Amino acid sequence: MVKIEKKQIVINGEPKLILAGEVHYFRLKKKDWQDRLTKLKEAGFNTVATYIPWICHEEREGQFDFDGHTREELDLVAFLELCRANDLYLIARPGPFVMAELKNEGIPHWVARKYPETLPVSWDGEKADNTTLDYLSPSFLACVKKWYAQVLPILARYLESRGGNLIGLQLDNEIGMISWCCNKPDLTDWVLKDFEGYLKERYPQEELKKRYPFGEDWEAHFAKRVRSPKGTYVLNLHKDLGYYMRRRTMRYVEVLAGYAKEYGIRDIPFLINIHGTADGRGLPYPIGISQLYEAYTMSDEYLAGSDIYLGNLTMDNFQDLYIINAFMEAVNRENQPLASLEFECGDGNYGETFGARTDVSGVDFKARMCIAQGNKALNCYLFCGGYNYRLWDDVGDGNNRIAFTGERHGFAAPVSPEGKLNYTYPRMAEVMGLMNANGEKLASMQEERDDLALGFIPDYYMTEFHYPGSGKETAFCQELIRFRGTDGFERLGRSLLLNNYRFTAVDIQNRGPGSVGTLVVFSASYMAAGIQKNLAAYVEQGGNLLLYGRLPQYDMEGNTCGILKDFLGVGNVSYRESGAGYFLSVTPAGCFAGSPEVPCAYVETYEAAGAEILMEQADTKASCAFLKTAGKGKVLMLGTPYICQLAHIRRMLELLGSRPALSHTEEHHGLFLTMMKNEGQEKYLHILNLDGFEKEAVITYEGKELFEGKALGIGSRRGLMLPLDLELLGVKLLYATGEITGYEEGCIRFRLTQQEDVVCLAGVGRVKESADYAVEERDGNTYIRSRKDGRTRKEMKVVLACDGKN
Repeated sequence: MVKIEKKQIVINGEPKLILAGEVHYFRLKKKDWQDRLTKLKEAGFNTVATYIPWICHEEREGQFDFDGHTREELDLVAFLELCRANDLYLIARPGPFVMAELKNEGIPHWVARKYPETLPVSWDGEKADNTTLDYLSPSFLACVKKWYAQVLPILARYLESRGGNLIGLQLDNEIGMISWCCNKPDLTDWVLKDFEGYLKERYPQEELKKRYPFGEDWEAHFAKRVRSPKGTYVLNLHKDLGYYMRRRTMRYVEVLAGYAKEYGIRDIPFLINIHGTADGRGLPYPIGISQLYEAYTMSDEYLAGSDIYLGNLTMDNFQDLYIINAFMEAVNRENQPLASLEFECGDGNYGETFGARTDVSGVDFKARMCIAQGNKALNCYLFCGGYNYRLWDDVGDGNNRIAFTGERHGFAAPVSPEGKLNYTYPRMAEVMGLMNANGEKLASMQEERDDLALGFIPDYYMTEFHYPGSGKETAFCQELIRFRGTDGFERLGRSLLLNNYRFTAVDIQNRGPGSVGTLVVFSASYMAAGIQKNLAAYVEQGGNLLLYGRLPQYDMEGNTCGILKDFLGVGNVSYRESGAGYFLSVTPAGCFAGSPEVPCAYVETYEAAGAEILMEQADTKASCAFLKTAGKGKVLMLGTPYICQLAHIRRMLELLGSRPALSHTEEHHGLFLTMMKNEGQEKYLHILNLDGFEKEAVITYEGKELFEGKALGIGSRRGLMLPLDLELLGVKLLYATGEITGYEEGCIRFRLTQQEDVVCLAGVGRVKESADYAVEERDGNTYIRSRKDGRTRKEMKVVLACDGKN
């Protein structure tokens, strides 16, 4: 049985770290399957994941092939048997939508042709010019149920609880993404009828008529006024339609889960894939969380996973990955761990132009950060390439292949369509092998956090749909997009991490701020009244709040709402942006006085009686950042996108009572630090050097120098995962400057990282002598010093004496 509990994936009572690679059997000749699975295992993976495309297995309605009688590539049963024979866990992704660059997103061509009513109508009554379908159309669901009735009983035979290897079933894929990307919500007649019923249940009749002033014959005008909204009600519609679409997605997931249970899927989690990274950045990713969180938080039967397409992890975007993981955690249920169901690997050469080329550190860094933050499953997508065969029937689409990527597919993967390893494979294998070797410990560990959290507001990211003809709604969405995180990610988020703060996020919309000591909120001038009220209460009771962006003055429907403003006693709020011939600057004041004036893109100024002024607009001397005590807590309002002046940002947080437990001595920054631990206080220290030059730093934790003050060398674009206080094979490993690459009876293996590595064990008489290292016993501990230069990534095997027991 596979359970989701205590932020862990538990299989038969044991926490497991799931390291998967995506292998598309249907794009490979049968004879090549074993070769790809062998390469998967050699790269350190313990799980295989695959889409099971409906378009392939039922190309013609009612004619199914799961045994390869039409094409050998479609022998799903043989592939499942081979995965089990290779002792690999299995994650199955049968859609119905699978994307995977397949035509029609993996839906057979005959579905839309036979049932044209499944094709969505959107704004202004126009047919949506995309390849999605109406998820809850009775015709579509009838087809889906027949598909599930065929494929799921096959998968059910491989359930882990029945002695098989199936540990997770993904329901659909990237639900809602296509509609969002082209701003085309599904507004067909029956959907709008359903939406109308939803509104009538949500609002009393008189309130509904005021909210949507459609005239005397309200019902007759409803569809037209929703498809082509104008006037005062557009922000009301924005909110109501967004909430309705969330619940519609939840209903769709419920239907699919119901079908899955009906056809025998039990005792494994249902997986939901969250979309949203784009162009190497994570700024739009929380839109996917906003769309889907109600669906995957219905119960602990569900586990959400991210789509991580960030290319290289660098100083430009490393904060994006950290923040989106934090935002996922904000909405997760108490038991749900983080996971990634499409974790980008390979060289990034998706268009075969050698553009967007990925460094070998790409998958390494992203894997290390995700694991350090508590991800318990990573699915490397796409592990190996393959071929897109031609359909039997001519569909008139130019090449008749199953996908739009031509004949060869996955040419950027670590393993090419022909089975050749590309330059990213060794480093990927290195990090996956490292995680697998430490998987027994990592599976039960969580990241340790400082007393700091970001406030996540799902409705700030409910911007996937807006009527193009409404200037009011467009301006509203643009305001949210700018202030919900653009500068917050780029400046404040990056500064927090470079100051070594480890933080989570809390859903302040649905759950409130909680008991976190310091809360950071990226704030727009719009914020729901309930959230403003909760933030005021949080501060009143002793919480400390940093508002970054604008002070809220309206609710999310555009009505005047200054609860926070009034709570802080702020008056005369003014906003201005830099523009042609006008160059805004801010001058640090108060405890920051004497620091240089800096230019800025915008300034919001305040009259804040009784506040300590921290920054002023350069020309007017008006306050644009202040600190004020309110009740038992404090509020720091930062109304300008201040530069990444790390000392100043750290000082601001210290004024709010927040200090990081970790620090380092590297003057050029560019280091990411965090630590994870389990209930037994066993730990791993994670370090990433995000720059292309070697660094050296002494690491301090809770005021004490780690590794007895030894300065660690961190190579160019390299990461470290160093053990602290680990119990292994009957010995206590106090620390090591090398990474554990394996342990078995009588020895622990380390990948060396320093010119001279040190391993420290508690007690004496713990190890046997070796030509590879020198042994020193002092102060009741055993010190093992390598005789190899670890900067060449060599390995050292420490042989224990009597299994580490005296």
